[in-house]
Amino acid sequence: MKNDNIAVGLDIGTTKIVAMIGRKNEYGKLEILGVGKSKSLGVHRGVVNNITQTIQSIQAAITEAENNSGYMIKDVVVGIAGQHIRSIQHSDYISRSNPDEVICDKDIEQLINQVHKLAMLPGEEIIHVLPQEFKIDGQSEIKEPIGMYGGRLESSFHVVVGHAASIRNVGRCIQSAGIELSGLTLEPLASSDAVLSQEEKEAGVALIDIGGGTTDLAIFKDGIIRHTAVIPFGGNVITDDIKEGCSIIEKQAELLKVKFGSAWPGENKDNEIVSIPGLRGREPKEISLKNLSKIINARVVEIIEQVFDEIKSYGHEDPKKKLIAGIVLTGGGAQLKHIKQLVEYITGMDTRIGYPNEHLAGNSDEEMSSPLYATAVGLMMNSINNNTKSAILMSEMEQTVSYEVKLEEPKSNPEVIAQIEKEVKVEESTEKQIKRSFFDKYVEKIKEFLDNAE
Repeated sequence: MKNDNIAVGLDIGTTKIVAMIGRKNEYGKLEILGVGKSKSLGVHRGVVNNITQTIQSIQAAITEAENNSGYMIKDVVVGIAGQHIRSIQHSDYISRSNPDEVICDKDIEQLINQVHKLAMLPGEEIIHVLPQEFKIDGQSEIKEPIGMYGGRLESSFHVVVGHAASIRNVGRCIQSAGIELSGLTLEPLASSDAVLSQEEKEAGVALIDIGGGTTDLAIFKDGIIRHTAVIPFGGNVITDDIKEGCSIIEKQAELLKVKFGSAWPGENKDNEIVSIPGLRGREPKEISLKNLSKIINARVVEIIEQVFDEIKSYGHEDPKKKLIAGIVLTGGGAQLKHIKQLVEYITGMDTRIGYPNEHLAGNSDEEMSSPLYATAVGLMMNSINNNTKSAILMSEMEQTVSYEVKLEEPKSNPEVIAQIEKEVKVEESTEKQIKRSFFDKYVEKIKEFLDNAE
């Protein structure tokens, strides 16, 4: 069965940018067609702080994904994270003009639109409005109000808010990289789609996504999102601590963390030592693995305690809010040795590592089922649910090019400009292999057409 619904997810993280192209196969599993990964330059703690570098990193990831898959990317679903994200609980209601008619999608849409008009702090914007339980004419705990009768429709909402400027910067980077933005999703929500089962969401679970710049939290209970938070620390601060504590360069600190790091200091013996090459002919540096794990442990404890404070503020000790499924760890930081045991020790809650392999087709590359790719897989799933054709085969693009050539060229300058404005998107897509920014090519096109017209 051929499926034309090609989906693309773009995870713009602090340490890496991942572009993932995929589709659903006949068994309902995700078949990954191509993946592109680039070092994330210009993003700090989940927020873009250098537009030019971010555009270049996005272009590098997109180009690699296209080359691996043979597809040309048109649009992407992007994850939003960063320390500017916060969530609020809000209740709202509408009075229906005709209570004798059943409640339909239009009523729920009206209620959600009303929440979107909430007054926010200056510079803030609502990203998601997620309905929780509904209430109809005072009758509470209704999960699905459609098809019921009632005059007053009320609901509690989980509202996710972020800085408008930060969100627009992400959109600007994507458009400047020559692709369209088809959707925005909160990164912890995307990760939860990839690694949590419906049973866990029903029972109550806290998803902790430990990234490079931030640690994201999403709490589910009764199948509904109840709490989200972004803690502005991640794996990068652990690397920084190792760098400072051992007086070594960042590259060496990262390698030490990944290869020899452990979140549990009792694990290493005193005589276990690793030798690091010295800089420019200097003597090699010897580092005790016990000291290394003490440095890592101190920072991981701090991150987990902050996340646990958020879980407590949700009220997990209340019997009605109990998280029976405990904690699921995902993201690159979840690969740290013994982190599962440390989280269980600090929180007293059952913990497992979340892998996105449950949704992936059996022939998928083993690397793709790493917690590192949980957000990218979740964003791709989101794109599939939107039923968008986010990428097309290069061979189809070639047919488009041959058709474009037959178009008659305009004769005069004003017509040239009008023609470019109409066709710039098509023209751009046919030349996307040239690794230059969207605007450079746009300006060049105008000059070329004007020269020809003269």
